Amino acid sequence: MGKTEKYHLEIQIDKLTNSIENTISGDSFPTDVTIVKKPDLKTVDEIHGWNFDWHTELKLKDRNVYKLTIRNNPNIIQGLASISDYTDHFHLHLVESAPFNLGRKKLYQGVPGNLVAYACKLSWDNGNQGIIAFQAKTRLITHYESTLGAVHIGGQKMIIFPKQALSLINKYYPDL
Repeated sequence: MGKTEKYHLEIQIDKLTNSIENTISGDSFPTDVTIVKKPDLKTVDEIHGWNFDWHTELKLKDRNVYKLTIRNNPNIIQGLASISDYTDHFHLHLVESAPFNLGRKKLYQGVPGNLVAYACKLSWDNGNQGIIAFQAKTRLITHYESTLGAVHIGGQKMIIFPKQALSLINKYYPDL
C-alpha cells in the first residue's frame, strides 16, 4: 500500500452554486465528476499553477482522485478532489480549484463546494448517509462551519453529518 498523506483543507468555499458559475456572465454550467486517470494530469503541476502534487496523490492506494469538468468538456479540469472510503464515512483529503479558478480574477466560482458535495454524494450512494470527514486548517474551521455546515469535533477534524450532507447533495445533484 502507498504512503498515506495527511493534509488539512485550506480551500475557500467561494459560493455554493448549483453547478459552477461563470464570474463574468453569471451563467451556470452543468458539471461532471469522474475518476482521474494519469493522462488527465499532463498539465496539472506546479509549472501550470497547481499547488499540490496530484501525480503522487493519484498513486496512493487508499484513495481516489476525481476531476470536476464542465459537461461535454472533459479535458479542462475545473478542480480536483482526493477522497477515501473509510467504510463508515468518506474522508476528503484534498480539494483544489484549477489555477484559473482562484483569486479575484477567477473564471468560475462554486468549484470547491461542488467537489465537497460530490464527496457527500459518494458517501450517500455507498450507504453512509453522506457523512464525510476532513482536517481543516485552523484558520478555516469557522469558515467551513458557516459555509458547509461542517461540525468541528476537536483538533482540526471536521465532519459533515447527514442533514447538511443531504442539503449539499440536493443543491448540486438535485436529480438524486
